[in-house]
Amino acid sequence: MNDKRFSFKEMCAQYDVTPRTLRYYEYIELLHPDREGRSRWYGPRERARMTLILRGRKFGFQLEDIRQWLLIYEKEGTAAQMQAWIKLADSQLDELADQRRQLDEAIDELQRLRDDTAESLRG
Repeated sequence: MNDKRFSFKEMCAQYDVTPRTLRYYEYIELLHPDREGRSRWYGPRERARMTLILRGRKFGFQLEDIRQWLLIYEKEGTAAQMQAWIKLADSQLDELADQRRQLDEAIDELQRLRDDTAESLRG
């Protein structure tokens, strides 16, 4: 990965996040930028973590789960992190499948109600 450090503004632009989001990720210790005076600098490690954070959010993971998962790598290494990832992914896949079932039921019910209403207007 490129060794270039990104400024706070460059990080927001690169990852399409608001300054508030980036500051919050730092506040909850997902990111640990280098500080030089009031400036924050994000190296390859922080950019890799940001990619993982955003990917995790895309898949619906809670920020605390992502934080714990990132800590596993720091404390126990890659193999432990991969094992934890499998467990987290399995759990999230179950959750997403349940949400899909609920959405399918809601769509079916709404479609029936809509069709019944349309039929009532015709007849």
